[in-house]
Amino acid sequence: MKMRPILGALSIIALSVTPVFAEESLEERVKRLEDALQKAQERESREIERERALSPSNQYPIPAGPITDIKVERMGEEKVPLGFGSTGSGKLIYAKPFLSVPKATLGGYVDAMYNVMSRQNLDNPSRNSFGQQRLVPFIYADITDRVKFAAELEFERGSTNAPQTGDGSMSVEFAQIDYLVDERINLRAGLLLMPVGKFNLLHDSPLNDLVDRPMVSRIIIPSTWFEAGAGIYGTFYPTTQSKLDYELYAVNGMSQTAGAITDQGVRSARGSVSRDRDDNKAIVGRVAFSPMLGIEIAGSGYHGQYKPSTATIGSGNIDIFAVDWTLQRGPFELIGEAAWSRISNNNATGVAGAPIGPAGMFGYYIQGNYHFMPEILKKLAPTHFSDASTFTATIRWEQVDTDTDNRTIANGIGNRRELDRLTVGLNFRPIEDTVFKINYQHNTQNGAVGLVPAGDLGTSNSPMDGDGVLFQAATYF
Repeated sequence: MKMRPILGALSIIALSVTPVFAEESLEERVKRLEDALQKAQERESREIERERALSPSNQYPIPAGPITDIKVERMGEEKVPLGFGSTGSGKLIYAKPFLSVPKATLGGYVDAMYNVMSRQNLDNPSRNSFGQQRLVPFIYADITDRVKFAAELEFERGSTNAPQTGDGSMSVEFAQIDYLVDERINLRAGLLLMPVGKFNLLHDSPLNDLVDRPMVSRIIIPSTWFEAGAGIYGTFYPTTQSKLDYELYAVNGMSQTAGAITDQGVRSARGSVSRDRDDNKAIVGRVAFSPMLGIEIAGSGYHGQYKPSTATIGSGNIDIFAVDWTLQRGPFELIGEAAWSRISNNNATGVAGAPIGPAGMFGYYIQGNYHFMPEILKKLAPTHFSDASTFTATIRWEQVDTDTDNRTIANGIGNRRELDRLTVGLNFRPIEDTVFKINYQHNTQNGAVGLVPAGDLGTSNSPMDGDGVLFQAATYF
């Protein structure tokens, strides 16, 4: 305790005043020191009792401050974790762990656009229209140093009950739990973004310099593509300058139940989120190598089983392979992606012996970006144009063929889809997270024949090759 320091201090004081009390006997001095020590001990005892009386563990907690204090009612209850051993009723909603220990971050992105087209095309079903395409809240949480959670919710075109169009949607785009073991290998499970190509992993509107997404990433790789599954991911460093990233997951297979995969692309077969109908898992993965900063090339693939129709004609396999690349040097950037798909036993009608579904598809895009910021604008309007601002001039060429083997045309009742698109654009970013875009888009559709009703890609009687101008504003928040 504090006895020895106090006794030492009193002894020093006593020795320092000894000359003053030279006539005092030794017994009197000792008696006086003992009295002083006893008084000091009594004062210390009173302080200890007072602190003990004010301790929270010795009094009933009084809710004051955060709303989570409402759950505390009885002495010791603050130490009881939430569970079925907890008592109470209406107040239990305030006892969630994330309320008592805040650790989640909420953000997201939003975009809005306007298009003026000669007629409809793949991405713009209206010829002249405003559109609020996406509102995507993002949630991230550090549960512990090793456990992380991330999720995106997508509200598209006003959600599912939008009265003006009825073509909106609402979905959980991904929701994954990570357990960090080591930088070279980590565990992931939940609703996962499929690592086929790079665009599916980085499809946010504020990230992209053009308004519409690449056709290959919508038709051959059905972005935005997510499935339920689990697997591993990690990073290696072969040299001091290079880096190797990988992802590998087992996921639910394709969800197609009728009509098979047609010349409209693979898009309709995505999304076995709640269950695997065929009880046959698919494998998906991506390996990306960056020999130095600013250069990356990656290969990715998907292999799984799907059921071509409701008829008893067996199951088929679908394989998708993709390569993507990123080259950056100063203000210049060259990016792109190519993807191939092979589909076996593809009978689009469900009648054995009539293989009219496509067996192969191919698509690619290549895009060049040039980033610049005129110094004169920063001098003339520094509040609008700063060191964080930039302009980007962009050009993209892309092609898609949804029937590389001409099987749909050979059977006389399908449509081969060859779509070409050239897009030029200019955008302005006041800061990196916010962008205003203007694009001119030229579309060409070849090989559309037959009598199949118009779908996403159109027919010869209803082509999807409208040209025009598109505007978009997008920002993270």
